[in-house]
Amino acid sequence: MTEEESAEQPAASPGLPAHPIRDELLALLVESGTLTSTEAAARLGHSSGLCSFHLRQLARYGHIEEAPSTSGRARPWRLVSAASPAPAGRAPDPLDGFERGLEDESFHRWRSRRAEAPEEWRKDEAFSALAYLTPEETAEVSAVLRRALDPYRARESRPELRPERAAPVALVARLFPLLSDDDRGA
Repeated sequence: MTEEESAEQPAASPGLPAHPIRDELLALLVESGTLTSTEAAARLGHSSGLCSFHLRQLARYGHIEEAPSTSGRARPWRLVSAASPAPAGRAPDPLDGFERGLEDESFHRWRSRRAEAPEEWRKDEAFSALAYLTPEETAEVSAVLRRALDPYRARESRPELRPERAAPVALVARLFPLLSDDDRGA
């Protein structure tokens, strides 16, 4: 398929045509945090040029952006929300919009391929809980979780900080009230 043919797919998001390679690239970015076209090509089995084209298209439509590079020629990309500031008065949400679907897809892929993972990685640490919290307490729980991750954030853009056995791990927390029909107007 040529780049011109690949751009003629049905629309998946405003202005950006749907394409399976772009879906694969977005899923890889969710898993790895940053990605170059060369790395994408090696993992997906496509040419570096084709991956580069689709990465530029994703950037053009605001889904991804260039990440800081640790080497001169490499051009790493990352999801926009991973580094973009949130609107005033709102904490950043790294799973806004299309990323929620990609996170779910990545989790389902993990569940279906868990048996292929090295033994030490086969257990996931998924959990859920129900707590009765005020809006202020909910914000505090969110802040505590974010602070717990702070020591590891630099590893996304600085691979040299990653311990030898470190691998990308999806961390997902969704705190939201379970509203009854009576609570909607309150």
